[in-house]
Amino acid sequence: MREESYSLPSAQPLTEAYIRREDERVAALYGYHAGAEEDWETRLKQLGQNSSKRADAAQLARVLRAYNEAAHAAPEVFDSIAAIASGAPVVVGGQQAGLWTGPLLVIHKAVSIIGAAKSASKQLGQTVVPVFWIAGEDHDWDEANHAYVITTEQELRKLSAARPDGGRTSVSRTRIEDDKWDQLLEELEQALPSSEFKPVMLEELRQMSRRARSLSDFFASILSHLFGKHGLVLLDADDAEIRQLEAPMFKTIIERNDELERSYQYSAGQIKELGYALQADVTSGSANLFIFNTANGEERTLLHKKDDVFQDRKGLLSLTKSELLSVAEEQPTRLSNNVLTRPIMQDYLFPVLATVLGPGEIAYWALTGEAFRTLGMEMPIIVPRMSYSLIEGTVAKHMDKYELSFGDVMTCFEERKGQWLKQQDGLSIEEQFAEARESFEEQYKPLLALATSVQPSLAKLGDTNLQKIIEQINYMSAKTVDAFNKQFEASTRQLDRIHLSIKPLGKPQERVLNMTAYWNRYSLSWLEKLLEAPYSRTGGHEIVYL
Repeated sequence: MREESYSLPSAQPLTEAYIRREDERVAALYGYHAGAEEDWETRLKQLGQNSSKRADAAQLARVLRAYNEAAHAAPEVFDSIAAIASGAPVVVGGQQAGLWTGPLLVIHKAVSIIGAAKSASKQLGQTVVPVFWIAGEDHDWDEANHAYVITTEQELRKLSAARPDGGRTSVSRTRIEDDKWDQLLEELEQALPSSEFKPVMLEELRQMSRRARSLSDFFASILSHLFGKHGLVLLDADDAEIRQLEAPMFKTIIERNDELERSYQYSAGQIKELGYALQADVTSGSANLFIFNTANGEERTLLHKKDDVFQDRKGLLSLTKSELLSVAEEQPTRLSNNVLTRPIMQDYLFPVLATVLGPGEIAYWALTGEAFRTLGMEMPIIVPRMSYSLIEGTVAKHMDKYELSFGDVMTCFEERKGQWLKQQDGLSIEEQFAEARESFEEQYKPLLALATSVQPSLAKLGDTNLQKIIEQINYMSAKTVDAFNKQFEASTRQLDRIHLSIKPLGKPQERVLNMTAYWNRYSLSWLEKLLEAPYSRTGGHEIVYL
């Protein structure tokens, strides 16, 4: 299998400093480092010493078993769950549910979780279970409801589902009816090119949709289908049974809310002092918890504190600490974590050896270190997720034809495209027009001086006349170049296909394209190539040729 690596900057200075160990001061924000083998041994030992502080492993396994059965999990998944019941450590990572899994980076996250768990199992000589945390409690519908695919006409098309009527509740609680699934699958069928694998893929997706009440359900079924044989365990953060297990930690977060707030502010101050920007809001008076407001269609509402009372921003919903503690004990399904308390909850549920995070996540997890310590816990090992670019055979052939490297496409595509077209111009069209323009200006200037000497007021008219003639020469030059370039429309389409495939919307492929395009063309062989590609605990970008 042909592969190569490429350095793809993350645009997150704090993340880069952690991964590359370029700033030794950053180490204190995270504790462990994914690239240090001894840290994996140390973290495993620490997990064994603190098992009594976590949720009951047998009860957690029971909940996971029921959820994964509903997602039609493979036998390997239930082997993983049995290991969790016996106290096995896990590597966990997650993402919000997206339509047909959303952008490719979601697939890359799952591949990275599996890779990290295998790597840790090999080093430690024991089972380490891969776990995917579906952030079904999130309520950002516009982030979850769409998928981008490249059509038969080599155009990028966005397929999306409108939010059903009702409050802004979680994605997992937003019901999708069967006719909407049918409509979306019909749109997908029309958008994707014909292939030998298309009918089977669509039928499998159709069967999954029949048992899906929400985007999260559909998401779980697809991940189960794609990664079940690799033992990837799934959970939905908004699962009612999971919420019951989380009740004790919700109570702790409420009881020690002021301490936690000071912890987040302390870490935020450290990060700023080191010269890095914050990647999550640390707001004074925030409880860092959401509540599902039953009086408003289960709208997911962020809680704030004022005089020991928890309320929404407008003060329309108000609960005393005692009342909120009762909610945590009796109705934990009404509570939900935010980005700063979710890491703590994750570590309470599981013996988390390591967590796989994207660049932005690594940056904001730096805010949680002091909060972990405040609760007598410890941040797990932070593992940067791998990223990949899938290069199809036709695209690779075109890249060779036009002598384009992957780096050229990512950094200077338009320039290289323009250079190639210019090289085809044996007539030197632009140069000839430039020479004519310069020659005209030289001959016209003495005439302009002559006119001005006869009548000074003609100077302005002469300048205007000169500019109009120059504009007409430039216009004719551009039209001639366009006419010439039309001879190379086939080449232009090939060049544009390269860019669309590798850097759609001017972004890395993984942030835009949906995996159904590759499933449609290659069945699941493309996924196997990702799983077989080189893996690194410190992340990286691999180019995988299909």
